[in-house]
Amino acid sequence: MSRLIAPSRESPAEAPTEPVFRLSIEQYEDMIQYGIIDEDDPVELIDGWLLIKMSESSNHTHSTRHTRRAIERVLPAGWFADSQEPMQLVRSRPEPDVVVHRGETDGTLPNPPAANGIALLVEVADNSLARDRGAKKRVYAEAGISCYWLVNLVDHLVEVFTDPSGPADKPDYAHSQVYSRGSAVPLVLEGREVARLNVTSLLP
Repeated sequence: MSRLIAPSRESPAEAPTEPVFRLSIEQYEDMIQYGIIDEDDPVELIDGWLLIKMSESSNHTHSTRHTRRAIERVLPAGWFADSQEPMQLVRSRPEPDVVVHRGETDGTLPNPPAANGIALLVEVADNSLARDRGAKKRVYAEAGISCYWLVNLVDHLVEVFTDPSGPADKPDYAHSQVYSRGSAVPLVLEGREVARLNVTSLLP
């Protein structure tokens, strides 16, 4: 069966100037159930918009692996780290590069996990930097995700966003801090610092 979404062989089209239909979570899940979208298609639902995922470089792959392993080594009992699996938000089904969630190391997480059990989301960004700083950060702040890390491969640093607004006209994080090479990022779970991770250990 042909896929609904595939890379175009034609020249890029202009961005639409007419209103574009937004999808509900139920409509998005129905499209997957009936095979209109395959679970392996490179798309994700962000704030009701069906977005094509940015292609991943080898640096992105390596950094995602390094970040997850570095976090896993210091997680206390009762916490679990996962990678690139869909999570459940109000109008979004993002697939963050790393998520730290309440759960056991056997991988028995809710499917998809909900925001209220998540302590940390991590996005690794190279060509996706604008989206991860923009649309992704907004939906994470709106959902009340307490801590969002942006592993910025362009500038070789980690941006940490905390104190989310929750639902608002313009959802955002009230505080941000930048950690460069040579510094260490605090890993905070439910208000308690459990470790510090060297920025270099998170980069490719």
